[in-house]
Amino acid sequence: MPTGLRFDETQGQSATATMGAETVAYRASRDISYVMMPVDPIQRLNVFVPEAYFHGGTVNGYQRVTAPIFMPNTVGGYLPGPRDFPENPDAFSRGDTIVRALQRGYVVVSAGLRGRTSTDGQGQNTGKAPAFIVDMKAAVRYVKFNAGWLPGNPERIITNGTSAGGATSALMGASGNADFFETRLQELGAAPATDDIFAVSAYCPIHNLEHADAAYEWQFKGINQWHRQKVRVENGRKICTPVHGRLTPNEQRLSPELSAAFPAYLNGLALTDQAGNPLTLDAAGEGSFKTQIIHELLASAQHALDAGQDVTKYAGVIVKGHTVTRIDWPQYLRAITRMKSVPAFDALAVNNPENDLFGSRLTAARHFTSFAQKHTTVPAQLADADLIAAVNPLTYLLKKQSQVAPHWRIRHGAADRDTSFAIPMILATKLRNQGYDVDFAMPWATPHSGDYDLPELFDWIDQLCQ
Repeated sequence: MPTGLRFDETQGQSATATMGAETVAYRASRDISYVMMPVDPIQRLNVFVPEAYFHGGTVNGYQRVTAPIFMPNTVGGYLPGPRDFPENPDAFSRGDTIVRALQRGYVVVSAGLRGRTSTDGQGQNTGKAPAFIVDMKAAVRYVKFNAGWLPGNPERIITNGTSAGGATSALMGASGNADFFETRLQELGAAPATDDIFAVSAYCPIHNLEHADAAYEWQFKGINQWHRQKVRVENGRKICTPVHGRLTPNEQRLSPELSAAFPAYLNGLALTDQAGNPLTLDAAGEGSFKTQIIHELLASAQHALDAGQDVTKYAGVIVKGHTVTRIDWPQYLRAITRMKSVPAFDALAVNNPENDLFGSRLTAARHFTSFAQKHTTVPAQLADADLIAAVNPLTYLLKKQSQVAPHWRIRHGAADRDTSFAIPMILATKLRNQGYDVDFAMPWATPHSGDYDLPELFDWIDQLCQ
């Protein structure tokens, strides 16, 4: 038994944090190694517990042994995701999320995860895929190994993340106890426990990367102007600068080829709507699957209109009286604008973050689609197919090889252009088709972002756990 991984609550420090008019008392145990043989200083976690649980008290109806264990991550762009803490001044911190979770009576565990730029002392890469998910699994195993020592209910673990962090959360939910990761976990000296979880909260998950390029062109084909933000951090603040451009003639030639590949992939998934009708696309990219996405956008726009928002600031949104009657797909897409060039993810010059993710110990970046490998503009390798599949949540839904979380909450903003609307729709639909509990929505006028509806998220968790 690895006693070095035993949680010791006596090392915790009492602290308070203020959120609005409320002060939250909690106990913090920080910088705990969650593996016996770490390869990076980031492989540590922080544990935050409502102070009341150390005095026999209750918070929001929970007690020390019944409280859900909320595990948010700070991963973005598949970069390293540092462990977080309340009132963290870092620009990418989710410290407020931790405080709000403590207010609800949750035990919060924030684990640091390696990312695509992590290296060791010899300059070798240590954070390429699948390191991010191996670390997250190791952190969950640490929590479960310490059942009874670490406060909270290890049968009620909920992961949370945004963007690549949303993908991390979703992959945790889909790949519970999958064999692919076992050797890597053992090499780190992970705790002898399982890593399946109870519920997933995923905001705009950037996942299904090997099909995301085709999905992006299916959605944005014919829109040749792109608009995005360049983000830098100065004095702990994020500064965003708009950048604009136009697809090159070669990118405009490649877009229809990529788009044409999407219907065959989509149809092969055998998705159905909630009435059991097939969700498909014809060769031109039209069909019931597209209609279903527009239906979700209509519902989102109607919800916003009912709440008093002006939904017609986006072209293509048709309102009659107090009803959103139609969304003109081409007009609406031009209104929210295209963000990425072609291919959107597997760049032909292997210079996108996702190329970096699929590098290896000695190779900075690799392709992860045969399309980009075929059209590459620089000498490049193609990542192993089993690795690419292993970090895609869909893999585990298409072939039974893991324990899938029973409960899912997926949010993708109706103004989010970082990936196609099709990508979260596919995940939510496949989960529903397989009988899992799914709460999916596309919040109106919401860009690529997360943790924007924490009261609703925590209400959802309470409904599952109380």
